[in-house]
Amino acid sequence: MGTAAPDVEPDGRPSLGDLIGAVTEDLSLLVRQEVELAKAELTASAKQAGKGSGMLAGSGLAGYFVLFFLSCALWWGLPMGRAWAAVVVAVVWAVVAAVLALRGRGELRRVKGAPRTAETIKKIPNALKGDEEANHE
Repeated sequence: MGTAAPDVEPDGRPSLGDLIGAVTEDLSLLVRQEVELAKAELTASAKQAGKGSGMLAGSGLAGYFVLFFLSCALWWGLPMGRAWAAVVVAVVWAVVAAVLALRGRGELRRVKGAPRTAETIKKIPNALKGDEEANHE
């Protein structure tokens, strides 16, 4: 079973019904492609946001350890051996917290959402009007 031949007007042009059907089909395809593009971009953005959030969570945990070990250093007070050991551990955790915070913040700043989808959606009205040249300006 093949598809029916398009209705052709006596002057050789396709019928209005065929033209509307073609436009509807093209518009449907365009919408499906835009949805797929949005899904792909948002998936990538969500992964990047998750990575940055995880790093910030690690930074928060490391910051907790900084507070804990500095508290231990103050608690142990003057016996320099124990206090200095706690300070050294706290400094190590401070470095870990700083590195994770900077990397996590950088990851979150790079999250862009769906810029290609937003850009192509802006072009749809001109394409529907048949004024595709306006999209290239």
